[in-house]
Amino acid sequence: MGQGAVGGGAGAVTPPLTMTAEDLPTWQTNGIVYALAEADGVVYAGGTFSTVRPPGAAPGAREQPAVNFVALDAASGEPLADCQLAFTVGSGSATVRALAVSPDGSTLYAGGTFGTVAGSGASSVAAFELPSCERKPFPVAANGIVRAIAATDETVYLGGDFGQLSGQPRAKFGAVDAEGRLLDWRADADEAGKAIALTPDGERVVLGGDFFTVNGADSHALAVVEAGSGALVQGYPEGFIDPRSTVQALDVDETGFYTGNEGTGGGVFDGRIALDLDTLQERWRDTCLGATQAVAVHGEVLYSGHHAHDCSSMGEFPNQPRYHLFGQGVDDPTLLGWFPNTNDGLGEQLGPRALAVSTQHPSDGRDFLWVGGGFTTVNGQPQWGLTRFATEPDTGAPTVPETQVASTSEGEVELSWRASLDLDDSLLTYRVYRDGSASPVHTVDASSVPWRRPQLRYTDTDTAPGQTHSYRVTATDGAGNVSALSPPVTVTTASGGQPYAGAVLADEPLLYWRYDEPANNFASDASGHDSAGVHRGGPQRGVTPPAVSGPGAGAIGYDGVDDYTYGDVRYGGMREFTLETWFSTTTTRGGKLIGLGDRTLEPSANRDNNIYLLNDGRVAFGVYDGRYHTVTSRESYNDGEWHQVAASVGPAGMRLYVDGEQVAADTSITASRAVNGYWRTGGDSLQSWPGRPSSDYYQGRLDETAVYAPQLPAARIAAHYAAASVPTDTVTQLTPEADTYVNGAAPSAGYGTHQQLAVRGSSPYESYLSFELPNAPAGTVLKDAALRVRVSDDAAAGSTDDFAVRPVVGEWSEADTTYASRPSLGEEPLGTLSAPEATGGTYTARLEVGAIAEALGGELGLALTGQGTDSLWLRARETGQAAARPQLLLTFGAP
Repeated sequence: MGQGAVGGGAGAVTPPLTMTAEDLPTWQTNGIVYALAEADGVVYAGGTFSTVRPPGAAPGAREQPAVNFVALDAASGEPLADCQLAFTVGSGSATVRALAVSPDGSTLYAGGTFGTVAGSGASSVAAFELPSCERKPFPVAANGIVRAIAATDETVYLGGDFGQLSGQPRAKFGAVDAEGRLLDWRADADEAGKAIALTPDGERVVLGGDFFTVNGADSHALAVVEAGSGALVQGYPEGFIDPRSTVQALDVDETGFYTGNEGTGGGVFDGRIALDLDTLQERWRDTCLGATQAVAVHGEVLYSGHHAHDCSSMGEFPNQPRYHLFGQGVDDPTLLGWFPNTNDGLGEQLGPRALAVSTQHPSDGRDFLWVGGGFTTVNGQPQWGLTRFATEPDTGAPTVPETQVASTSEGEVELSWRASLDLDDSLLTYRVYRDGSASPVHTVDASSVPWRRPQLRYTDTDTAPGQTHSYRVTATDGAGNVSALSPPVTVTTASGGQPYAGAVLADEPLLYWRYDEPANNFASDASGHDSAGVHRGGPQRGVTPPAVSGPGAGAIGYDGVDDYTYGDVRYGGMREFTLETWFSTTTTRGGKLIGLGDRTLEPSANRDNNIYLLNDGRVAFGVYDGRYHTVTSRESYNDGEWHQVAASVGPAGMRLYVDGEQVAADTSITASRAVNGYWRTGGDSLQSWPGRPSSDYYQGRLDETAVYAPQLPAARIAAHYAAASVPTDTVTQLTPEADTYVNGAAPSAGYGTHQQLAVRGSSPYESYLSFELPNAPAGTVLKDAALRVRVSDDAAAGSTDDFAVRPVVGEWSEADTTYASRPSLGEEPLGTLSAPEATGGTYTARLEVGAIAEALGGELGLALTGQGTDSLWLRARETGQAAARPQLLLTFGAP
């Protein structure tokens, strides 16, 4: 078990989900699967295809004939040799559109468009003995496509485009007995029937389709009728389902029935409805956009196949590339953490078209969810027409967390990371490890989904200025699968604040992206609100020099083509705000620096609150309230230098600042419209905006982006600009160039190569350390100095005495110094090491800054001496652990 692993091993997914998201090896078709049915561990698939081939085989390779139909073992995914049926038609394309099995499992019914089955005549309907697949006499004939079938042991219900069954009028729906004889049952509709489901008690039939009337009564797309007569029990007038929407699929469980809906046109109803079986009224409604073609209940979860592309009306993702499979609770439309995916694929490019559940496979014991459709990929890999998922085991580990670490406050480290992704577990457990320890210093649970992977944080206060630590994070799912450890991130704990970051944080930003990450796609948020960003398109990370210098500081570089960064937190109602960022560019094509858009993975249809560059390098700021209002600088700033730009709207009007000074204003506009969206930097659509540049995407460097809820006064913008030039406190860590100790009881002995140093007053030991000091960086002075030492692990290594740190004024060397030849020391101590009594403990002595400052640029010798009788043993520079060696910590900062 690797570091961070937890016991239990791989198991099932977290309830209420029942299926893993890991697709299993399954034979595939060379066309579209429209229908699935299951009986006794066998899955029957029908559609428009002519061959099947093994998983992983390319089109045309290792194919076997399968003319619009194939039977497969539900557990192995392999075709069965003893059930081969060919559905054909004299002219045009034959297809199987509907499959159903009688409750006793003895009969398979098929419907669609076909004239023969295995060489024998048929009229779009046929029946077969199971498990032999021998043709049964079933004389019913349809004069149009049969799209839906549901069966009891006595009655078979049909739906489709037909107007007649066996030569008798039956408009879109009809019923026959188990021998195929037409019944008097009538549920005539004016438009096509697409789906049929039976209630568990067998008393009622649920109908779905394109229709607007059933038996002459108003009922659009959905109706409930009597199983015995077809009489209307519950109609759903046109307002219940959008008149441009239809019901494509139905499923039923013990308490409810569920619709899959498809709409035509923008903003129509494309989602799912759950209805109560007792009241026949709506339980919940999913308004995601992207036509639903299939639904299936397993346990307490409704699984669905669709091409959902916009679930913003549900509080989920905005318009973006499509998802094709979802899981939702039968009592709650909230999307559960189950996100396997296909592509749109063939034909109408709808992706999945059919779902079927196989329970307790005779030879396997698991349940399987089968998916059929027109897709050609599953979870990013080639797979045509068919795939399947199982109840267990869940063996897929979450993705590795993306991390960032910083220290901007004295004595604190802030570790942040982007939540991981697991396609069948949204709730994950994260463990933080410090300095290679096998035990976590922090554990937290958090939820994430593909479009919303929140920033998580851990503040480490168990540190001290100048200490260096590394951190790694793992993510664990509900089945116990553990991600790999994140790559280590290392930081030295700050001895003071950072002037620019302090100025920004003092104004309480809602979002503060510093772009210091050297790699990956995570833009951490330093505001405290965890409004992290995501890089898209592969911008350069860790670009230097940054706009604001400091430990680990970097910037981001955009290519002006398709790079940008978006936030996955949706903001709304900001009528007053301030935007601030730094930019450096030589572009002559303009581009957006920051703005609010309604999409994250595509160009926004609605975009507002923009700061952008014109082609000539001038800066524009604009808001929209039915009209475009912009202010523009007179000067151009595409000179390759770093520039601060800030823009605000509020009671003081629209204000635009560059490098701390106001460059444009419009006092007549005192509020923005209350628009919702996601902050984006580096690019988004600027269609229709005044002076729209040649490129909507910015080419250049960006740094230190912040968004504030209020309109900041000009003085604060200027203060931020001034703070950027104030040097940041930095800590320089030095290890000794030489160290040794001497022993009064052995005056001629040398200890220069020992891995320990010793100090004691009576029966004396003294220790000496030599450091090469740098000069103070330009514009800074020495603000603090400290000697840090590590007590050895021996039981008697610690001491309750205090020890003086004194300057060495005489000459000495590591190789030749003994007690007899020890150097002379200064009288006044530079600091005190107080009672370093814990074995293995780290102790720090603050040193007199003036004396250390005088030695900058040269050599500094320090001695540790005592007056008591309790000896102290310390790690020397020769020790194998770098962090345990003595360290001189020098803090440089602004005067």
